[in-house]
Amino acid sequence: MHLTRRKFVAGASTLAFAGLAKNFTTGAVAAKQQVMIAYGPLKKDPEGILDLPNGFSYNIISKLGDQMDDGFRVPDRADGMGCIPLEGAEVALIRNHEISLENHDPVASKMHKLLLPVSFDQSDAGEPLPGGTTTIIYDVATGERVSEYRSLIGTIRNCAGGTTPWGTWLSCEETVFKAGEHGQLDHGWVFEVSAKERNLKKPVALKDMGRFNHEAAVVDPNTGIVYMTEDRPNSLFYRFIPNQQGQLQKGGKLQALGLKGEVEGADSRNWSGVSFPIGEWRDARWIDVDDIQSPYDDLRVRGHRDGAVLFARGEGVHWGDGELYFCCTSGGAANLGQIMRYRPSPDEGEIDENNSPGKLQLFFESTDPDAFNFGDNLTVAPNGHLLVCEDQYTTVVNNFMRGITPDGRPYAFAKLNTQSELAGVCFSPDGSTLFVNVYSPTKTLAITGPWEQFSDELV
Repeated sequence: MHLTRRKFVAGASTLAFAGLAKNFTTGAVAAKQQVMIAYGPLKKDPEGILDLPNGFSYNIISKLGDQMDDGFRVPDRADGMGCIPLEGAEVALIRNHEISLENHDPVASKMHKLLLPVSFDQSDAGEPLPGGTTTIIYDVATGERVSEYRSLIGTIRNCAGGTTPWGTWLSCEETVFKAGEHGQLDHGWVFEVSAKERNLKKPVALKDMGRFNHEAAVVDPNTGIVYMTEDRPNSLFYRFIPNQQGQLQKGGKLQALGLKGEVEGADSRNWSGVSFPIGEWRDARWIDVDDIQSPYDDLRVRGHRDGAVLFARGEGVHWGDGELYFCCTSGGAANLGQIMRYRPSPDEGEIDENNSPGKLQLFFESTDPDAFNFGDNLTVAPNGHLLVCEDQYTTVVNNFMRGITPDGRPYAFAKLNTQSELAGVCFSPDGSTLFVNVYSPTKTLAITGPWEQFSDELV
């Protein structure tokens, strides 16, 4: 099935997110015997990297140590990534690198001294901090990498982020290091990276978007409001209302998600006897948070005290057809992961939103580690399903990419055969190619195959 960009956005996303509203039964993982054919059994990869169903294949389009067009080498720890359309069939894949001083490459750091004038921060050794982003220009039609280069330098622990409707990538620092700990400046910010700018520029921290353990971000294309997750066991879910749509550097207001009828902050984690039912819609309210640069790393604590909902390690977030989904990696009674769903108000961010509030739902909660275990990054497939990358925290990991159908049933789409995680999952605008990173050693893969050949029949 060949999908144009228009069909992919208005078709697949509608199937995924509008269909979920109609077909929702339960998001809890059902009994193990309910196994779908899906795309069929996974075939062992002779290269030992990624098992995929029959008919699907991958190409490695970038890997650790490759020389890029700017003369630098591809860094390690490739995490969140976004795909942004350019001219013709070309796209920009902007890729985060979750690197700190304790796990940096000293040789690469010495080379990066040349980039000090365009670095956000530097170490005591006078070297740019080693995190940031790289950009791959890729031609979807030919399946070839066109160019590759550094696009952000001098930050640390760039974990996930999100694309914007105006063609940029929001790169998020998953840290709250203070000046003097891992550099000369405070960290824990969001940075905006252009998909079209080929020359590095001095980064600007978007400080009005808050300082906390940032994970991922997504932008509502209708309002320009940015929604953000936080990777902490007692995290909050935030929104940033910009003063001017599409101009994040001009500031705005940061708020945290609460629930109507809950004077004190609610708890969605389903831990320790807490009950947050699957499938139930709850009316939202948004709570102003102050002291957003949070020098004591207590933004989430103060927000919850003022009525914000607690989430279990908010991670990947994806925008669908008028609503969004985000993973809570360790949420649920079994601590195996949840997926939350938020549907904004028709008057989101406006005075009248209290009369028609946004709504929050626990869409999915895992009870079976063999079906879904610690979901992290996620996206939507051309057939309307969610695709979620697992990120297990065990000595020996067995990470899959899981699909989830519109009625909340999980299945295995891919299996990683290395002791790492998959991250940065995203589709090309036409829906033909799935891009994903192997975290370490860095590899970026382009996956193609018969996306239309899905069967929900049971094995």
